[in-house]
Amino acid sequence: MMATKSDQMVPLAVLLKRELTNEKIEMPDILHGQASQSKKGEDYTLLKTECQRVPGDGVTTFSVFALFDGHNGSAAAIYTKENLLNNVLSAIPSDLSRDEWLAALPRALVAGFVKTDKDFQEKAQTSGTTVTFAIIDGWVVTVASVGDSRCILESAEGAVFSLSADHRLDANEEEVERITASGGEVGRLNTGGGAEIGPLRCWPGGLCLSRSIGDMDVGEFIVPVPYVKQVKLSNAGGRLIISSDGVWDALSSEVAVNCCRGLPADIAAAQIVKEAVQIKGLRDDTTCIVVDILPPEKITPPIPPPKKQGKGVFKIMFRKKSTETSSHSDREYSEPDLVEEIYEEGSAMLAERLNTEYPICNMFKLFVCAVCQIEMKRGEGISVHAGPSRPVRLRPWDGPFLCLTCQTKKEAMEGKRPSGDGASRHSSGSE
Repeated sequence: MMATKSDQMVPLAVLLKRELTNEKIEMPDILHGQASQSKKGEDYTLLKTECQRVPGDGVTTFSVFALFDGHNGSAAAIYTKENLLNNVLSAIPSDLSRDEWLAALPRALVAGFVKTDKDFQEKAQTSGTTVTFAIIDGWVVTVASVGDSRCILESAEGAVFSLSADHRLDANEEEVERITASGGEVGRLNTGGGAEIGPLRCWPGGLCLSRSIGDMDVGEFIVPVPYVKQVKLSNAGGRLIISSDGVWDALSSEVAVNCCRGLPADIAAAQIVKEAVQIKGLRDDTTCIVVDILPPEKITPPIPPPKKQGKGVFKIMFRKKSTETSSHSDREYSEPDLVEEIYEEGSAMLAERLNTEYPICNMFKLFVCAVCQIEMKRGEGISVHAGPSRPVRLRPWDGPFLCLTCQTKKEAMEGKRPSGDGASRHSSGSE
């Protein structure tokens, strides 16, 4: 006998209980602190705990910790702080389970970053900002970044992992190649006598970063598409350090970790800023956020055991995601220093970043722009895969789709059409 629709419906309370049981929830405690010394007043932070995946439900919570390092003014940093989180969340359908929500998050971060940049540029203000944006949901940490701020993770055993990418042109040859292929020019400041000084910059504009939000005067090949990394910590927890370049110009990741090890989060952040300023002086806004992800009821971060001789403290490799069942993986997380890489992608191409296999839990709706989330009539959407070698409008399952204005921005970022006035900015005030 076939069940009726009403027979198949499950009360919300039962679904939530089932989800909590499946997750084997013993949520970590999140303790955080921040410190800053200001030179230009262009660094801004967002510290937001108890955000809800399901509105009104106090158990589906996550936390957000973000740093916005503005340049050429603070307008872009302020706007991004006020709008980025909502833009990211609006790109995630509301009917997803926790696992589906986490799987959709990397693509939603890309959509949210691009929408924030697009909306801000429509205000015709020329400032820009770096962004390092961390979302913590249980033991899963997802970080999206543009620019040269940095997020590092120290595991409970003391290994240090990078969760962000450096988008300084001096440090990223692939980004230099991407910009020049898109129509930009990369070089150092010319003093007039043939000598070149300073860091590599993108011209016109003179920005030394390849990715940011804002900076409409530099050209669309300075893109807002973030590098995203998602990892799962062991149940021993770990510590995040998110800092602006005022810290990283003075301290290595290892020095930053070592100088505050064992200190509570708020004191640790202040210590990192103090160390950086002592070494370099206060040449730039210097800001640090420290977040401790701790086993329940453990109120102080663990002090890692002494290093084995010959074992390096800095790790760039993670244990890749297990293909075994989640219950088996949960048992593995009892190991003290197991950090599992779930997702990593740094491409600047929207077609690669928004791509997904269909169908997959309706992560992108067929008649909603994958970036700006406006509704479109059937047939209006332009596939992110559309290009010279492919038809503009493809089959319904060849999405996700963009509206006309977001498609225009995509083409501009890929150097396929001009954008911006190309105003020069040669002053030393540029990032």
